Order: sequence, then C-alpha cells, then structure tokens
Amino acid sequence: MNIRWTYAFVDRPAGRLDRAREFWTAVTGTRLSEPRGERGEFVTLLPEDGADPCVKLQGVGTGDGGAHLDLCAEDVPALVESARKLGAGVVAEHDGWSVLRSPAGQSFCAVPWHGESARPPEVAGSRLDQVCLDVPPSAYDAETVFWAELTGWDLWAGSRSEFRVLGPPPGLPVRVLLQRLGEEGPASGHLDLACADIPASRAHHERLGASFVADGPRWTVMRDPAGGIYCLTGRDPRTGALPPG
Repeated sequence: MNIRWTYAFVDRPAGRLDRAREFWTAVTGTRLSEPRGERGEFVTLLPEDGADPCVKLQGVGTGDGGAHLDLCAEDVPALVESARKLGAGVVAEHDGWSVLRSPAGQSFCAVPWHGESARPPEVAGSRLDQVCLDVPPSAYDAETVFWAELTGWDLWAGSRSEFRVLGPPPGLPVRVLLQRLGEEGPASGHLDLACADIPASRAHHERLGASFVADGPRWTVMRDPAGGIYCLTGRDPRTGALPPG
C-alpha cells in the first residue's frame, strides 16, 4: 500500500484564517504549528498527547474554501503517476510533493510520509475523521472508481443511495465519503466529524462560534466562524461506523 497516512485539509479564505485557526484547534484539541508557505498560509494542527497530526489548515486567495485530502506516500512520484494513469491532472509540482486534480475536478495533494502512525484521540465526544467529496451526478460513478483504484481502500455503500464510503486500512485517520449531488455543478469537498451525540456536539461548536445551517437524517450541517461548511454526523467517533439499526 503506497498511501501510509492521510490528512484532512481545511481550506479557508486567507482573510479569515485567524478565525479558522482558533475554531479548529479548539474543536480538535490541538495547537498550531509554525506557519509555512510564502504568506504563512499553511499550518498543521498538532495534538497535545503525542499522537501524530492528521489535520492541516490553508489560507486560500479566492472562493470560500472547502476541504481536500493530502495522501502521504513513501514514493510520491509513484503515487502521482498512478493518479495520472487513472485520469488525474497535475496542477503544480513542488519540491517533493504535488498538487493534483481528480477527473471530476477535486483538488488533492500527494505528499511524503514522515512516519506518522498514531491516530489522535477523540475530543469532546467527536473526531474529525472524514473528507466528503461532493460530486455532480454525471461524474459520480467515474469519480468513485478513480478514488477506489487510487487508494485501494475498501468501498461500500453508504447509509443512503447517494453515498459511497472508502474506508482506509486500520490506523489511518481520515476516510473518504463520496456524495452524489442532486444537480450538476463543480466538485467540492467538506469536512465531517463523527459524533457520539450530535446535539451535544452542536452546542459545543456553537459555543466556539459556529452556526447551525440545516439538519439531515443522520447529520447536522454547520458553518464555522470563517464561513466554511462542515457536518456533524451520527457515527461512532472511535470506529467511524453508523450506530446499529
């Protein structure tokens, strides 16, 4: 398996990055790394208990942001080549890592693995454990095949017909949910947290500055203080599984 670790990347407008940093460190029980990048636009959220990080933040210059995946590999060029053969495009190549775009247009990165192996614990009854890829219906089947073949992870049906889940091997901290949108539009991504008690998590997040957007059958849509949409989902924070029944 070439993919050795996964990061959920929180993309937020650069002008609201301070608000995003404050909120997401509180939600995940982490502290900020030193900023990186030409404009200090990148930070990693560092767990306090010695676990390895699995969430990063990026300030973006245009749009409202969203979320994307970083896939960590021992052989980054091999991962990039695999993605290209499956239909991805290379957006930018950097020193040791690359930005790519899936066939449906979703950005992701291939980056070096630095030995990460210890998944962070849940915090306040929840865990940020999923990047949901929101895919237009015309591209959904091909996009599902792309991600399944690129990762080699187990693929199974979700709780509703518009969902498919890619579950990584045990120990990897971030999995992938593919959601078929109801109408055509650009592909995008958002974050999902597995919550033992959605109402309790909602109240906690609202105290931290988030706002309620909408309720779904097993999830609640929220907006963080930087304007980004994410979901609180009714799943086991330890395993990511839905409750019985």
